[in-house]
Amino acid sequence: MKKIQILGTGCAKCQKLAAVADEAAKSLAVPYELEKVTDLKQIMSFRVLSTPALVVDGVVKLSGRVPTLDEARQLVR
Repeated sequence: MKKIQILGTGCAKCQKLAAVADEAAKSLAVPYELEKVTDLKQIMSFRVLSTPALVVDGVVKLSGRVPTLDEARQLVR
């Protein structure tokens, strides 16, 4: 099962990234768990410089922007 984490404070971009990542994972039919990480100390532990950020199985895949659905599929895959 893939673990997908959205790092961010809950802003509009963070919510959009969560929606795009969720849709990408569903379209790939991969079992996954989606977690929204809003705690600043926990976000800082990933060493991202900007949010929102997408983390897949503990690896930061993207930060600072919202990807297209196709790009999100590639990142989640």
